[in-house]
Amino acid sequence: MATRQPSPRIQRFLDVLDQEHAITRRVLEAYPADRLDLRPHPRARSAGELGWVFVLERGLGEMVYRNEFPEKASGVIPEPPGTWQETLDALAGAHASWRTLVASTSDADMERTVRFLTAPKTVGEYTVEQWLWFLLHDEIHHRGQFSVYLRMADARVPSIYGPTADEEWF
Repeated sequence: MATRQPSPRIQRFLDVLDQEHAITRRVLEAYPADRLDLRPHPRARSAGELGWVFVLERGLGEMVYRNEFPEKASGVIPEPPGTWQETLDALAGAHASWRTLVASTSDADMERTVRFLTAPKTVGEYTVEQWLWFLLHDEIHHRGQFSVYLRMADARVPSIYGPTADEEWF
């Protein structure tokens, strides 16, 4: 059975998704595995917990895409695995699954609505296209947070959108 090629609209999104995921992966791979307990503030996630968010969001993405988002909190969020490499491996698998789902989306499906939080304790509707971009922007947001953890852990901060103090371009 031949795989249907994504429409140009979906392909544009996939191109950005792939580009941003590669940057996220580079940032996460730069983090020292022996510093996962770093917590910049008592209310902040540890580095290991924040890294796990990237995996959890792929699963959340699929759940919302399928309109399976619960309107009330239920269950417990899975804990990160025991090692940093297991988190990175889980992200690779979760990303591949998410990308496959997105690639199978039709242009008509992009207009379909899904339900997710739109404000504190408020569930509302997004089009699938809005949801895809929302989730990608949230990844970028968390990646920015994570880059601060890199600096705090005395790790090299790789280039994200340009040079860093550790990866000069000139």
